[in-house]
Amino acid sequence: MRPLLLGVLGCSLVLSVHAMYSASDDVVVLTPSNFNKEVIQSDSLWLVEFYAPWCGHCKNLTPDWKKAATALKGIVKVGAVDADQHKSLGSQYGVRGFPTIKIFGADKNKPEEYQGGRSSQAIVDGAMNTLRTMVKDRMSGKSGGSSYNRQSGGGGSGSQKDVVELTDDNFDKMVLDSDDVWLVEFFAPWCGHCKNLEPEWAAAATAVKEQTKGKIRLGAVDATVHQGLSSRYGIRGFPTIKIFRKGEEPEDYQGGRSRGDIIERAMDLFSENAPAPEVVEILSDDVLKTTCEESQLCIIAVLPHILDTGAAGRNGYVEVMKKMADKYKKKMWGWLWTEAGAQMELEASLGIGGFGYPAMAAINTRKMKFALLRGSFSETGIHEFLRELSVGRGSTATLGGGNMPKIYTVEAWDGKDGQLPVEEDYDLSDVDLDEDFEKDEL
Repeated sequence: MRPLLLGVLGCSLVLSVHAMYSASDDVVVLTPSNFNKEVIQSDSLWLVEFYAPWCGHCKNLTPDWKKAATALKGIVKVGAVDADQHKSLGSQYGVRGFPTIKIFGADKNKPEEYQGGRSSQAIVDGAMNTLRTMVKDRMSGKSGGSSYNRQSGGGGSGSQKDVVELTDDNFDKMVLDSDDVWLVEFFAPWCGHCKNLEPEWAAAATAVKEQTKGKIRLGAVDATVHQGLSSRYGIRGFPTIKIFRKGEEPEDYQGGRSRGDIIERAMDLFSENAPAPEVVEILSDDVLKTTCEESQLCIIAVLPHILDTGAAGRNGYVEVMKKMADKYKKKMWGWLWTEAGAQMELEASLGIGGFGYPAMAAINTRKMKFALLRGSFSETGIHEFLRELSVGRGSTATLGGGNMPKIYTVEAWDGKDGQLPVEEDYDLSDVDLDEDFEKDEL
């Protein structure tokens, strides 16, 4: 009886940890099996939270998310995806931290990231503002429903133009001579499985194009027409998907056939083949904006003055950053550094200010939030810091003033040791230091 009781208790504890939302809540539990039907094919406005059960910030959000769902019931749909369990959905929509909230509005192909507050009232206000915008767009004649085409039995499709049509004539130039990585589907028009794959392939092509900036491309070959290509690559069944990298033999695609599976494999290919992001010195406001506005997070280091470390010491710190940038390159974060004292307003906004160098902060410029490295400025210390942030466990604060600080234009480091300022020599030969001064007697 005792083992049975412990077993039941253990199961209850596991369920309490993982079941953040249930059928009794007004939050719709979304999975890869129902996401397309519930969200993508819907004309409703959806707010979807991507969470992980172990994420502290997610647990804090749960009661407010439920309260908002109840308040918006029948007006705006509110859902939640366990992105730790359903990684393909998280990957499909570029989720890199928890919780991430996406707004699926008029164009379900291009959800927007929710940037508002995390209280139930703020969530409701944000939803209603978006809903008003959708209604205005529909009144002005803009499309108000899903941009996916209903085809192949109701499945959603992305933009067909993002799938490149490949032929016997253009294949070598487009694919084999390209520096990009290609996923190529060989299909037959009469093939039922090919028809089922078509909307998934199109949706994945659109998402992958956006997330990799065109570095990973999806194409399709009608193997019944272009039989030369079919013969060259030994195509025996349909659909067959192959991966092409420049200068290498093609590889058979072994993953799943849903858009999420395809996107996940494409992003893995992107990270494998993408160079590490450059570690850039902050020389002007343009450098900061260009790097940070294109990235979910900007990792900024404030390194000691060159007179304190010399070139060797500074290069050592930069090398640590380069290794971490390579390790986390799949995140596509920005990596920047500045010298202590060069950007005092930036230091003040991060609460670094004048001591404790080297220092590091991770900034989300869209939310105006940041977190500081509390451990050592080493591969181990930075890895632990970034890993905690990635899973939503790091403590964050609002950037000073809620705005990006002023960035000063400075000269680039020349890569050399620092030089002490040269003191001016004074000629004291003409000064009579023994001159008698008249003194008043007391």
